[in-house]
Amino acid sequence: MRCYLHAFLLCVILTLCSLLYVFSKLASTLEDRDEWRDVSEQGIPGRSSHDTGHLLRKGPGLAGLRDRGEDGLDRVRSGAAVKEYIDDRSHLAVVACGPRLEETLTMLKSAVLFSKKPLHFYIFAEDNLHVSFRSALESWPRTVQTKFKFTIYPITFPKENAKEWKKLFKPCASQRLFLPLILKEVDSLLYVDTDIIFLRPVEDMWALLSQFSSSHLGAMAPEHEEPRIGWYNRFARHPYYGKTGINSGVMLMNMTRLREKSFKNDMTTVALRWEEILMPLLQKYKLNITWGDQDLLNIIFHHNPESLYVFPCQWNYRPDHCIYGSNCQQAEQEGVFILHGNRGVYHDDKQPAFRAVYEAIQKYQFGKNMEAFLLQPLEASLQTTTHTYCGRASHLFTKRLKQSIMSAQQDVAQRQQSGPLLNSTP
Repeated sequence: MRCYLHAFLLCVILTLCSLLYVFSKLASTLEDRDEWRDVSEQGIPGRSSHDTGHLLRKGPGLAGLRDRGEDGLDRVRSGAAVKEYIDDRSHLAVVACGPRLEETLTMLKSAVLFSKKPLHFYIFAEDNLHVSFRSALESWPRTVQTKFKFTIYPITFPKENAKEWKKLFKPCASQRLFLPLILKEVDSLLYVDTDIIFLRPVEDMWALLSQFSSSHLGAMAPEHEEPRIGWYNRFARHPYYGKTGINSGVMLMNMTRLREKSFKNDMTTVALRWEEILMPLLQKYKLNITWGDQDLLNIIFHHNPESLYVFPCQWNYRPDHCIYGSNCQQAEQEGVFILHGNRGVYHDDKQPAFRAVYEAIQKYQFGKNMEAFLLQPLEASLQTTTHTYCGRASHLFTKRLKQSIMSAQQDVAQRQQSGPLLNSTP
């Protein structure tokens, strides 16, 4: 009888210790949250912007106090009054550290080339890259600069374990986890890795927000389409979303909902807010995660699957979709919308088809005919890549791109025709 009693007491003591550990982590996280609030209210040091006006403007999110009327106007409720305004910008964030300057600029260039609606770029970069980003973006032709605004931020992590967050997986990659806590005035945001190339207008991806249900607060693509070559279902030592996990290289977020939600988890019976869950999650799984912040996102949405909208693979097309043969059916039907050159394939010879697209965008000069100086050189380069599986599928890379180029050139022609009229307007 004493043995059972001792065992019971030991279990009780261990449970109490575990609870004390979790709540101590929550307490320190809440302190960090207050620090983040102070930073948000005071402004972020070192921030520079092409937009010298307002700090940040809310995008067309579908949550919080926002309603959308039949006329398409966003309405924000303030007491009994309803305030109407229009913000048709797509809000795009990227994190750049180390030798990622040129790659990031090429991504931003692809976004500007094909988008018809205005853009706002939120660039999180190491301090030594700020001047280079500003100089490069301000050197683009004035007609191009009118299509976007940009804001540059320093890399910022909570004080507790800041070095650990910064070194998680790739340098600064986990910064994306803290965007909702930094950009408090931004309602919705599209985050992309630096190795993204848009082959379709950004606003088309932005429009997926309208497909969110009332429970959705984020959207990502599956990590794999084919379970036989999937990583998470074969090797993961932690919970992950769905059958093959999710990839965080392209992530659409309704950040208002994300900040307001309490997330179920496997650390405590108490649901935790976003700012409360990250540090305890890292502490619990840091010895079991391989892909850093992406693994943490997989764990969170494993326990909260109703919160994630999964978009098709052509919105996040990677070498995994063609390296062993084509396995993205949606891309086969409609073409690739967003190319994701992970594994460094833009800069080596392992996947020349991906590199060809990157170099075509990088070398293209603003103002020149895109069909003659972008599409045709690209198609010629892709013809030399058919010795690889991805090269044989490279017609999928240009399928949608052709439409984007045609549409963009028509838009340029229309603006040139109406230019004198617009310029004469007071």
